Amino acid sequence: MTLALLLSGQGGQHPGMFNLTADRPEAQAIFDAAKPLLGGRDPRDVARTGGDELHANRTGQILCCVAALAAWNALGCARPARAIVAGYSIGDLAAWGVAGRFEPDVVLTLAARRAEAMDAATGQGFGLAGIRGLRLDVLDMLAARHGCYLAIRNAPDSGVVGGRRNALDAVCSEASGSGAQRAVILPVQTPSHTPLLSAATDAFRDILAAAKQVRPPAGAPRLISGLDGGAVFRAEEGLEKLAIQISRTIDWSACLEACGEYGADRVLELGPGHALATMARLALPEARVHALEEFRSIPGVVDWLSSG
Repeated sequence: MTLALLLSGQGGQHPGMFNLTADRPEAQAIFDAAKPLLGGRDPRDVARTGGDELHANRTGQILCCVAALAAWNALGCARPARAIVAGYSIGDLAAWGVAGRFEPDVVLTLAARRAEAMDAATGQGFGLAGIRGLRLDVLDMLAARHGCYLAIRNAPDSGVVGGRRNALDAVCSEASGSGAQRAVILPVQTPSHTPLLSAATDAFRDILAAAKQVRPPAGAPRLISGLDGGAVFRAEEGLEKLAIQISRTIDWSACLEACGEYGADRVLELGPGHALATMARLALPEARVHALEEFRSIPGVVDWLSSG
């Protein structure tokens, strides 16, 4: 078996996002490491409280990394011998933790610093919109007409656009009128992966340069860049991509293709949410695909991973 691990980006946070991992002793260290970054609050309590804070940029990025790392720790001895990991947006940073390149506390601190740099670069009134049903070249031109940018390539007919909220409303309206099957504003308050965040890339590059790296353990998942799906063999090149993906269009479709080329026959999205699993089912039709949240318990995930 070859397992592809997909680490979610922002947008899918919800009060029950830690239901499967909340009581797992293997995940406790991850929850504890997040508390100082959340004003002393436990991330499980922050999630259960819900409300607008769940989708605030800094809180959201921290919680997404907590979700991925807690789930990976909870799987423990069920981790397969052959795996590949790819992260979507902030999930790209979490992937460095799952691949054993950064310790969990470093990942969470970097998530907070990343979000702070992004917030400082743009301010209020920005966001992202998800659009499905238009060719990406058409979507790119449509976005440009409204002063927006293509932020993420999900599939040949699916993408994410970033820009000012009022401009995104216009993009969604025009996209719907042009035949898009779906055109919605996403619960994200930052124009991630657009040139609007060039200053954040510069700031995060310096932050990453000072972060302590560790040697991945034997058997750690292969790490691929969430920017373009390329395997990360040299840390310097991988860290540069981790910085520039903040302000450059990311190609998630290339990441799914890389998982397929590695021979992934099972795919597990660690959450929050199940958007990546949905995309993987279309991109990797021969693989068995699930999101963590589709299971009732961690033992259920373990049974699935160990089944023939």
